[in-house]
Amino acid sequence: MSDQPSRIDLRGVELAYGSYVVMRDINASIRRGEVFVIMGGSGCGKSTLLRAMIGLMPPAQGEIRYDGELLFSADRTPDDLARRFGVLFQGGALWSSMTLAENIALPLEQYTRLKPAEIRQVVRHKLALVGLKGFEDYRPAEISGGMKKRAGLARAMALDPEILFFDEPSAGLDPLSSRRLDELILQLRDVLGTTVVVVTHELESIFAIADTALFLNAQTRTPTALGNPHELLKHSTEPAVRAFLTRGESSHETPAP
Repeated sequence: MSDQPSRIDLRGVELAYGSYVVMRDINASIRRGEVFVIMGGSGCGKSTLLRAMIGLMPPAQGEIRYDGELLFSADRTPDDLARRFGVLFQGGALWSSMTLAENIALPLEQYTRLKPAEIRQVVRHKLALVGLKGFEDYRPAEISGGMKKRAGLARAMALDPEILFFDEPSAGLDPLSSRRLDELILQLRDVLGTTVVVVTHELESIFAIADTALFLNAQTRTPTALGNPHELLKHSTEPAVRAFLTRGESSHETPAP
């Protein structure tokens, strides 16, 4: 990934709610076609950072840039850049009154000039990509949690975004559904070259999918590790990082004594 140009740059980012600082001194570059994981324990600011990166809240300090362009600036609104990416929220965020096809068609109807027949074709293709071919007329209440996540991903992919954001994608899923979602994330990276940013605290997913991981330390309110999680596990001497990456896990490689 080191030879790929930077797609997202975080420079001196500070996150705060009023005078309360959640996280400061966030610096990272996310490459094209990379799976970048934001990890850490509960309350460390993972989802807050995601909100800032998708334009829902400005950082208290610092810059967030997409291909060199500022996300928050006086010249444009975040929406101008936000159409480049799709977001999969924790619960899938599907409209319960709509079928899966109607949910996925919604952004196409709002942001494109495609004809109804063309939209139906795109919807079928996106559902097939996430393994939901034939489920167009199902409603969210009629499918499983894992299928809802995949349907939410199909909607996030509706406009062919360059970047996909996932907020705790494995939350509430059984281990098999979680592994299938991880495999789908890797497939999107490998086949489509999509840049993927994932917020998670799930170790299995972190070790399975992350090219690079950023650890947010809730105690210091600063990031204290950045790198491939397998390499961090081997070489990091930061106690909080090691505690996070080794909690109750015996299936991952650990450094020799």
